[in-house]
Amino acid sequence: MVDKSFSRHVFDIINTILLLLFAAVTVLPFIHVIASSFASVKEYNSKDFLLIPTEFSLKAYEYIFSTNVLPKSLGITVYITVLGTLICLAFTATLAYPLSRRRFHYKRVIMFLIVFTMIFQGGMIPDYLVVKEMGLMNSYWSLMLPRAIIAFYLIILINFFRNIPEEIEESAKMDGCGDWTMLIRIMIPLALPAIATLALFYAVFQWNTYMHAILYINETDRWPIQVLLRQIVMVSQAGFVEQGSVEGESSIPPDTVKMAVITVATAPILCVYPFLQKYFVKGAMVGSVKG
Repeated sequence: MVDKSFSRHVFDIINTILLLLFAAVTVLPFIHVIASSFASVKEYNSKDFLLIPTEFSLKAYEYIFSTNVLPKSLGITVYITVLGTLICLAFTATLAYPLSRRRFHYKRVIMFLIVFTMIFQGGMIPDYLVVKEMGLMNSYWSLMLPRAIIAFYLIILINFFRNIPEEIEESAKMDGCGDWTMLIRIMIPLALPAIATLALFYAVFQWNTYMHAILYINETDRWPIQVLLRQIVMVSQAGFVEQGSVEGESSIPPDTVKMAVITVATAPILCVYPFLQKYFVKGAMVGSVKG
């Protein structure tokens, strides 16, 4: 086996260093957030940037879980994420399949309308009026249905379906498969890498629902976790911590409470990625190239 050239070694070293620096810039702030949420008052106040706390404290977590506000908001977000992702995948798959087939006569017109929405959008006020006229105000459906299909993700799945040989479809039709059977039992299993990739994209999108929740959800007890986090950040400096019921809470820095809420709001969606990681690269790369 031929050894790598000197320039290749230099490139690998520089590339590794740059990637490690990029990873550090990305990961270290999150480690700081987690460490600060577990730090004691004394240690948190004495250090500007904390990575490994030497004095652990659970007071911030005891405080945020002292009532059912955060668990309820977290449950609402999980509900919106799971149901919203399933709705998005169902709508995206059922539209992507016919648009990927040559025999579909109106696909050029529909594709033009879809791509048009990527460039020109109605904006916040038309969206609000549509949701209001449909009777979805203060409903979780207002967070899921208006964004049931994202044009970019739809195009990825269309391109993935196009890479599936049409001979497979013709053979299945000879065996008596209809369009719905073809989609559910053949096309979707073959497109599992792309489906898993879009599931991750849609799940993150639904989990981070913020602006639409502020616009469409009026009752505070129906807020998802991102809106609750915003409220905690806004009012923590105004005595939010002192109003709780956890023993010793008066000594909890407001920033520590924010760090704990950020950790709770971020950790669940991060746990989804390892289960979809093996599909992610293949789904994103193959679906982004027209077959």
